[in-house]
Amino acid sequence: METILDAGDVIIGFHPAGYRIDKTASPMNMYTKWDIIESHWCNPKPVCFDSLPERGWIATEKFDWNNFHLSEE
Repeated sequence: METILDAGDVIIGFHPAGYRIDKTASPMNMYTKWDIIESHWCNPKPVCFDSLPERGWIATEKFDWNNFHLSEE
């Protein structure tokens, strides 16, 4: 079962509304909003932390930024 977190508690994670947090990434990739089309994440846009949803985050180990999907590793 996935643990649902608040945005402030996430190091690397995603929100089902199309947001991602990756505090290990470059500043342009740290907080992003994505379009979700047929379960595919595309068109990332940098956003500020204050525009992120406060609750409902799911943590992950890392993102595969080259393929725009969650890493299987």
